[in-house]
Amino acid sequence: MKRVILSAAFILAAAATYAQQDLNTAADAVRYSTDNLTGSARFRAMSGAFGAVGGDLSSIGVNPAGAAVFNYNTGTASLSNYSTSNEANYFGTKATRNTNAFDLNQLGAVFVFTNSSEDAVMNKFTLGFNYENTNSYYNKTDAMGTNPTNSIDQYFLRYANGIGDEGGILLGTLRNAYFDELNFIDQQAYLGYNAYIFDPLTDNNDNTEYVSAVPNTGNYYHENYTSTRGYNGKMALNFATQLKQRFYLGANINFHFTDYVKTTSMYEDNNNPSATGLRAVRFDNERYTYGGGFSLNLGGIVKITEQLRAGVAYESPTWYRLQDEITQRISSFCPDCDANTSNDSFVTNPGITFVFDDYTIKTPSKWTGSLAYVFGKNGLVSVDYSIKDFSKTEYRNARYETINQELSDNMTVAGELRVGAEYRIKNFSLRGGYRFMESPYKDGRTMGDLTSYTGGLGYSFANSRIDLAYAWYQRKNDMPLLTAGFTDAARVTSTNNNVTISYTIDL
Repeated sequence: MKRVILSAAFILAAAATYAQQDLNTAADAVRYSTDNLTGSARFRAMSGAFGAVGGDLSSIGVNPAGAAVFNYNTGTASLSNYSTSNEANYFGTKATRNTNAFDLNQLGAVFVFTNSSEDAVMNKFTLGFNYENTNSYYNKTDAMGTNPTNSIDQYFLRYANGIGDEGGILLGTLRNAYFDELNFIDQQAYLGYNAYIFDPLTDNNDNTEYVSAVPNTGNYYHENYTSTRGYNGKMALNFATQLKQRFYLGANINFHFTDYVKTTSMYEDNNNPSATGLRAVRFDNERYTYGGGFSLNLGGIVKITEQLRAGVAYESPTWYRLQDEITQRISSFCPDCDANTSNDSFVTNPGITFVFDDYTIKTPSKWTGSLAYVFGKNGLVSVDYSIKDFSKTEYRNARYETINQELSDNMTVAGELRVGAEYRIKNFSLRGGYRFMESPYKDGRTMGDLTSYTGGLGYSFANSRIDLAYAWYQRKNDMPLLTAGFTDAARVTSTNNNVTISYTIDL
């Protein structure tokens, strides 16, 4: 039976500090700072360019003043299909993996309270709520190829020989300690030692230096399977008002929810047939991250003329409180490694889910400026531009100073352009959009720019509307096979084809 071990019960506070810092990376913080385009079908078909338009439940996530554009009590529900194709290029070898997932990604309603007095300052106010999955994490990637220089041994040696000034782990600890008594760093060394990936320089228990046991001739064939699942969700509670028939103001209180599971399996073998000792190893990991957060939105829209509208909105940083659990297993094929046994294969499976202390991530704030031109009842054209300074992403704990410095040094201000249009023909609506999001990284490669094209249609009947949207977007990024020591990465091109259908009813 799997045991769940609380880290605080077994390790010193200082050791826990190092463990927590090394489990989390800069990329983990960026994941929660980057939202995808989700929401209702109408919203998605126009690439989310709704900052000066409003009148859609998903628009309040861009500019909360958009809720005051509604004239009737309205509810919307949306279902999406996410289809992702990942092509990974690892040292010239390409592998493609496809993923499909369905999700009830949006559900919300707004209630309108009008003032019939023509001279009123406040013409109406609205109360609303909207839940959206701001990111779907259902994804799979396969990477495989022959690495001419680096082995998985670099990952385990990094931990065995120590990080920074802390020094290496004692050989006596690797020989005699129980897995659940160790912090995360020493656990990685423990797994490498029991898989015969490295050897001590001396055979006494005080030894703290280690060298690789992997054959240093030939190439290293790698296979890496990565699967993620889960979501990042947001519940917005909205208040908005219309003033003097021309001004719209609004505010959101947002509650965020995160549930993320990442499973990886990395395999390595050496292609030198004359080599002895360690020949193959497989390293399996499953990480579960969960928690919640809080943020605020403020926004305004003004009718410059009856046709031209302008909007501005501010989204505060999100403060996430998260917790991690990790399960690990390693196996190796190593003839001649242990003279005391005839076994060729060795498996280390602690059967432990290691639970870490919770921690806080602060994402950057965002500003959005918008313009829209409305052609009466015939249609509209809208443009949004948002900016976000990703270098402000940070872990809100002193023990993450090194990672926070990495975020500050490597991240930059990124802009996002969204353009949308809608044309109405009686009860039918035709829609299209374009979206471009700059890379949040200064190098523009770790995570590349995102380009997206969208389209859709709608049909109104009685007091209801059905909308359908299609969204295509593509982005390239580097995917490290391991998070430390072993720095080689696969270049992944992610292509997404998403379909959303929504039903809206006015009461």
